[in-house]
Order: sequence, then C-alpha cells, then structure tokens
Amino acid sequence: MLAIVAAVFYVTEWKPGLLLAAAFVLLSGVFDALDGKVARISSKASKRGDFIDHVTDRYSDTIILAAIALSPHFPVSFGLFAVIGVLLASYMGTQAQALGLGREYRGILGRADRLMLLVAVSLIQYVFISAGSEWITDIFGYSLMAWLMIYFGLAGNITAIQRARMIWKSLP
Repeated sequence: MLAIVAAVFYVTEWKPGLLLAAAFVLLSGVFDALDGKVARISSKASKRGDFIDHVTDRYSDTIILAAIALSPHFPVSFGLFAVIGVLLASYMGTQAQALGLGREYRGILGRADRLMLLVAVSLIQYVFISAGSEWITDIFGYSLMAWLMIYFGLAGNITAIQRARMIWKSLP
C-alpha cells in the first residue's frame, strides 16, 4: 500500500509530491526490512511468508518505477529500462534459491541500495525544485530522476549478469 501511495505522488506534478513520495518509499523500505525480522524473532517465519515477501517486493518495485516512468519529466523508455534491470536482478537472486543454492544478494545494485538512492535523489530533486532552481537538476537535458532511472537500468542489468555468472559457477 505504501508503494502505491508513493507511486501516486511520483506521477503527480504537485511540487511536494517528490517529498511525500520519498517519505513513502522510505517507510515502505523500513517495513519491508522489519517484517522478516519480526517473523523470525516471533518464530512465525514460513515459506509462504517468504513467498509473499518476494511477490510484494516485486509489485512495489514495479509500481514505483512504472509511476516514475509515466511521470512527465523524462522519456518513458528510461523508466522501462529501470523496471527491466530491477526485475531481472531480483529474478536472478531468487532463481539461485529455486535451484537450491540459496538466495543471491551480491551484485552492484541491491534492493536496499536502490531504495536509499531513490529516496535521496527524490529529496535532492525536491529541494532544487522548491528553491526555484530546476535548471540545477538538468544534466545534459535530463533531470536527476531520469539519470537515476538510467542508472537503475544499467546497474540492474549488470547485477543480473553478475548473479547469473555466480549461479552458473555454483552449478554442478
């Protein structure tokens, strides 16, 4: 639910939207980090809970990035590239687990890193826009958020390839 609210704020052109989107992404990340710990501490961890956690994480990632892609501030292709990179990196991590190798978290772009970068860039962009200095966020014709989507696409795909290589080397 928090990801959906963040997505709504990303797609709006309301100036405080970026600030609120960042807050909801941060809250979503905090709750995501806590749910598994609480389940383990309370001895309620289960395969079903792990499954639901992975599914909701992918929906959250996709909803937020799709909303950013649909925002009017840069080409949709940047956001779609980010979605592909993020989903493939996550897929490779869970594919290792499906093959009995354990979840693969290594690579240059993990979920926690991605969420923190999304929050930080959203806040930076919000500060510059609020100060009336939108041009500062214009780097080679694109906003900081656009460059972040390009980074997510590149780093996500590189992470997917890194994980695929690690998995391949671990297979008999």
